[in-house]
Amino acid sequence: MISAIDKTLITFFKRIANPFARFGIFLVFFWFGILKVIGVSPATPLVQHLFERTISFMPFDTFLILFGLFEMVIGVLFLIKGLERMVMPLLAIHMVTTAMPLFLLPQETWSGFLIPTLEGQYILKNVLIIALAIGIAAQLTPLSDKRSRLTK
Repeated sequence: MISAIDKTLITFFKRIANPFARFGIFLVFFWFGILKVIGVSPATPLVQHLFERTISFMPFDTFLILFGLFEMVIGVLFLIKGLERMVMPLLAIHMVTTAMPLFLLPQETWSGFLIPTLEGQYILKNVLIIALAIGIAAQLTPLSDKRSRLTK
């Protein structure tokens, strides 16, 4: 009986893992992005401090809206099967830029050695997003396999 329940649960989780991971990434990116676009994101001060330390060739308000839209696009692309190869580089760029405060703004992201502030925790949770994205990418069929099927 326990074995049958175990098998049923595992089968169920295998079936929903990829769609649920895609939806989870969409939800986080779209939600956090739209908060930036409409100007109510609690991350705005941290983003602004990083912006001031790195890129200041455009007005911050413009940058924040563009960055929010970028996040929203990443979220939507994760929902669309077949666009994984397009969204992964965008995600990588986003993960690098959002990790920067850990190194460039340590006074805002760490309260002590290996003790993240709330902002630092917000950034460190991105490891989970990366893990989900890796899981999604692991389900892709290699392009070489697709091409060889087409030529047969």
